[in-house]
Amino acid sequence: MSARISLQHRIDDYLAERRRLGFELRSRDTLLASFARYVTDRHHRGPLTADLMADWARQDRWHRETPSTWAARLAKVRHFARYLKQFEPDTEVPEERVFGPEPGRVAPHIFHEDEIGELLAAARRLGPQGSIRPATYATLFGLMASTGLRVSEAIHLRDADVDLKHAMLTIRQTKFAKSRQLPIHPSTVVALAHYRRQRARQVPTSAGMPLLISSRGRRLGQPLGNRQAHRVFNMLRDSLGWVNRGAHAAPRLHDLRHTFAVRRMMLWHANGTDINQMMLALSTYMGHAEIFYTYWYLTAVPELMALAGGKFERFADLAGDGDE
Repeated sequence: MSARISLQHRIDDYLAERRRLGFELRSRDTLLASFARYVTDRHHRGPLTADLMADWARQDRWHRETPSTWAARLAKVRHFARYLKQFEPDTEVPEERVFGPEPGRVAPHIFHEDEIGELLAAARRLGPQGSIRPATYATLFGLMASTGLRVSEAIHLRDADVDLKHAMLTIRQTKFAKSRQLPIHPSTVVALAHYRRQRARQVPTSAGMPLLISSRGRRLGQPLGNRQAHRVFNMLRDSLGWVNRGAHAAPRLHDLRHTFAVRRMMLWHANGTDINQMMLALSTYMGHAEIFYTYWYLTAVPELMALAGGKFERFADLAGDGDE
């Protein structure tokens, strides 16, 4: 790459393509502009190199000087480098673990089906008797497991966002300032309709009300709180005594979202579906800002790594048979 304007042109094209796919890239805008300036200031000529990108990643403006910060910065440029390589084949793509793993991305606990059943059953046993509380938490956990919603998205759903006639949820202004519509399974429609009937016995229904309501005292009918949701999940988790299969200290409420994604990919794999062809649809459904957050599951989750490994072994066996 011989001039900044050429590099910046490629960056602009890359960002435009990502936005056309529905991704919000404001932080990436700033980082890639910083990288382009760095390349110019270094008077670099020729293809971009991995060493150049790693050197830029170390130039953190906040001087935190931590490998985890460098890894996060390098990850942004690495994805651009992959895009650029299709136009400039000599472009180098840095290894993912130059500075160690990108922070915050460790293997989650993937729930077995019976664990989800145990969680919902335990939620239905919550007190006090006659309260909407048991139904609310069973509905929250079931909704997250069946749709992959973030807990914040689930508890911020308004009743008007839930269209059971067309089996559709509208998720408004999510983590990355995007709204999206999600089709839901018929069994989820049945469960939500049942919850609405139970809720109607406690509070009058109105279009502006939250879907999932709190049940305590003056908060009856108010939105369920984030801390409440995590606290109740943690209490039930501890009472159920699951064996932790993730890299966090214990199974988390957010792992229901991870479980949805992994089970969907495993189903595609079992059905012989080309996962690569489906990843953009899954990324959009889950509201990921970048598709690489969806691809992360393929390398970080043991269940998917095992499936991929088995597929490779079968391919190797077939190739070996052909050589004999």
